Amino acid sequence: MVGLSALTAGVLGLATGACVGYAVRRARLCTLGAIESALVGGDWRRMKVFGLALAIALIGTQALIVAGLLAEGQMTLLPPRVAWLSISAGSILFGLGMALVGTCAFGSLVRLGGGDLRSLVTLMIFGAVGFMTLRGVLSAVRIDWLEPVAFAVPGGGPGSLHGMAARVTSLDMRLPLVALVAGLLLIAVARDRRLRHSPRLITAAVVLGLAVVAGWIVTGVLVDDFSHPRPQSLTFVSPVARGLYASLLGMGDWLDFTVLSVPGVVAGSYLAALGGAEFRWEAFDDHHEMRRHLLGAALMGFGGVLAGGCTIGQGVTAGSVLAASWPLAVVGMMFGARLGLVFLVEGSVRDIVANRFRRWGGARDAPAE
Repeated sequence: MVGLSALTAGVLGLATGACVGYAVRRARLCTLGAIESALVGGDWRRMKVFGLALAIALIGTQALIVAGLLAEGQMTLLPPRVAWLSISAGSILFGLGMALVGTCAFGSLVRLGGGDLRSLVTLMIFGAVGFMTLRGVLSAVRIDWLEPVAFAVPGGGPGSLHGMAARVTSLDMRLPLVALVAGLLLIAVARDRRLRHSPRLITAAVVLGLAVVAGWIVTGVLVDDFSHPRPQSLTFVSPVARGLYASLLGMGDWLDFTVLSVPGVVAGSYLAALGGAEFRWEAFDDHHEMRRHLLGAALMGFGGVLAGGCTIGQGVTAGSVLAASWPLAVVGMMFGARLGLVFLVEGSVRDIVANRFRRWGGARDAPAE
């Protein structure tokens, strides 16, 4: 244990966030765009970029754990009780909000670095609702109603997929699961010729994956235990909420790897936008667009806390430790995003139902060939 100070850990978080923001901005990478391309357009190339980032993060993180440098028992992502109802409901709400906003919390930070003032408003509402769900008036919904609905991990150990599999099979399933998940992801990338010839996308995936590993190293290996008692890595729900609280009220601690990674992403995106001559101020077109963003931001703030993270926090960081929450959250966010895209295209619930009946009636009345 090196014993880095809180200030040093925070500066490293700022630098790590800047690297990720720069690389993702240069690659024009967006989680909602990747989900939409995959589920609507059938193009999985950008989803494979996140798959490559996950494979890198998974291999690096598990190597740290196997070497005894990183303790799974101290991670908040691996609780002995998995609140499946909170995670499932929260991830669906987060995905729905992501569709209404047009990007996720991480994507909003990247957009803000390019001068998008809509993202500034989105992040303020997102952070405020997130903090309300963490420690404010909405926390009772989370603590009293949703989180108690959970299943206990057999044996009371960390809530990891390999740990649960080991208790069922009585075998050490860590390496087989890591090899299976990382291997399938890497094969999918290797077989995609278009992706192999997209250096910016590959670079963004590598930087994102290594940044997650860097977060675990700084907060779980190098930092002083009193400065950072629990290992953490990149996520953009709780850090945005805690950063907003600290900046507005002068309370809380800014000297945190994850909190300072938030402005780091904005700074890195800003540098990339300047370098590519892409920086320009943007605002809402009308009140309809603003209303959609405000609703989406609130859903993301509430749902993100319930889910225990965003598309990066659950999709990559939780995946790197094979958390039991990881598949629940990823599926929920994709489902919620797809549902949100349907609402955007077809309108209200009433319009969707009417369209479905209209199509059903047209198909029934169509003459047989």
